[in-house]
Amino acid sequence: MVRTHVLICGGTGCTSSGSVKIREAMEKEIEAAGLADEVKMVQTGCFGLCASGPIMIIYPEGTFYSRVTLDDVKEIVSEHLLKGRVVERLVHKEDESKDVQPVSLAETTFYKKQHRIALRNCGVINPENIEEYIATDGYQALGKVLTEMTPEEVIDVISASGLRGRGGGGFPTGTKWKFAAAQPAGQKYVVCNADEGDPGAFMDRSVLEGDPHAVLEAMAIAGYAIGADQGYIYVRAEYPIAVKRLEIAIGQAHEYGLLGNDIFGTGFNFDVKLRLGAGAFVCGEETALLTSIEGKRGEPRPRPPFPAVKGLFGKPTIINNVETWANVCQIILKGADWFKSMGTPRSAGTKVFALGGKIKNTGLVEVPMGTTLREVVEEIGGGIPGGKKFKAAQTGGPSGGCIPASHFDVEIDYDNLTAIGCMMGSGGMIVLDETDCMVDIAKFFLQFTVDESCGKCTPCRIGIRRMLEILNKITEGKATMDDLTRLEELCYYIKDNALCGLGQTAPNPVLSTLKFFRDEYVAHIVDKKCVAGVCKALLSYKVDTDKCIGCGICMKNCPVGAISRLPEVPAGKKLAPVTIDTSKCVKCGVCMSNCKFKAISKQ
Repeated sequence: MVRTHVLICGGTGCTSSGSVKIREAMEKEIEAAGLADEVKMVQTGCFGLCASGPIMIIYPEGTFYSRVTLDDVKEIVSEHLLKGRVVERLVHKEDESKDVQPVSLAETTFYKKQHRIALRNCGVINPENIEEYIATDGYQALGKVLTEMTPEEVIDVISASGLRGRGGGGFPTGTKWKFAAAQPAGQKYVVCNADEGDPGAFMDRSVLEGDPHAVLEAMAIAGYAIGADQGYIYVRAEYPIAVKRLEIAIGQAHEYGLLGNDIFGTGFNFDVKLRLGAGAFVCGEETALLTSIEGKRGEPRPRPPFPAVKGLFGKPTIINNVETWANVCQIILKGADWFKSMGTPRSAGTKVFALGGKIKNTGLVEVPMGTTLREVVEEIGGGIPGGKKFKAAQTGGPSGGCIPASHFDVEIDYDNLTAIGCMMGSGGMIVLDETDCMVDIAKFFLQFTVDESCGKCTPCRIGIRRMLEILNKITEGKATMDDLTRLEELCYYIKDNALCGLGQTAPNPVLSTLKFFRDEYVAHIVDKKCVAGVCKALLSYKVDTDKCIGCGICMKNCPVGAISRLPEVPAGKKLAPVTIDTSKCVKCGVCMSNCKFKAISKQ
């Protein structure tokens, strides 16, 4: 009889840190210790706290081990599993200075303010075992709608819940379904957009890796609601673990009669096929995604007609992203009022964020809409490392904007972020500190968009390239204030004239940084200075001769021989201080990083 379950993260982050090898080693040690009948290893999806992976949790105690390595396996088996003694050195520690440390996952500050709906099964069940999903109320929602509800009632519940699309635009999900349902009977399609391409975003990937059946079940419910019998999941080929688990889940659902013909004996037919994307960012835009599924080059189409009227293969189609689908089953089971009880009046429910950048607790966070940015960064995220100051949070990736410190207490929802000139986006949240240059950040995202533009429309193909050229001039100290005016004009022109949503939102990182950090742009142009010391062309390195003892380490490490000694030894010093020849210096920063006396600084 199994008395202990050992859960180990099998998401991409922990897998890259060796969790698969750790699991295999644990299974061998458990077998060798004669515990195979008593202890069960369970490979789960992402627990969320990626910064502390690989993560292992042992139940029924709920002991939370973090940063587990292969070298720890024997000790965990011999001490914890055999003798019942917690391995204290491996227990997750939030802060070394605290006397009392959390023992279980739920006790950590990272999890206390979270409310997991889309992520409810991630880190809880084995995503490759349909029976574990069924044991957590899996497929009950599908059974309920097929045996107790009409298609109209299903759409009414989704509409009443206030669920909005989690892919970025925030369009009401029920309204989209209603449009498709209203089209004449015939071939219709249900599509899952899993082409998550924003830099720093991994929310959808983690849901697919940790709870793939939740997406399949929700798509079948939508198929029933609009009268569709075929679904497609368009997922990045760069997500091999997600693809593998989706393939397993689809096969298991067929085996159990939960996909295919005559589901639950009701006469309802629904199937799901996978389509792998080649990594084109533009295919995250719904019409480009549909074009790609059809086997054509992934380029957007003019709208209207919208996909709900004329979509995949010219037929009515609803498209939602992974996180949106992950909410559907719980809404059906628990009701619209339950979902509306969380969040804000116009943005119900929760939102998943991929928290990254200059933050202690990088990972996945799911919080009720209306949670403040300060709570996410300082409490859940653990704050900025190294005592640095919070400067901004970039949300929405290349389509989003920067929330500055002046809006640190903004309640995060669709409308509040739009009101300050930012955007929720799909959920990437990159935290920036005082060492980040906001002009450089805007340039980074615009460079990404230039590289990923499909080139179909002139405003995007040419316009954003011209914008990037101006940003390069600014960061090189070669721009004028006229260039800044031209940059802003281009932003608004492209927003008004680009063909698709990705082109229309491409100027957002520039516009938001211009709005909140215009002084940094002006400093680059007028003062020829990068305040954060990031833009190399505007940097110089200076030696403080009072601090320099003349040890010569910087001279030895300089790759271009730009450092030499001053001709005279000052009074009180044994060796002459050094000086930097700015005409030779390539601004690599090696001298500053090697100086133990902090005698070299950026200027």
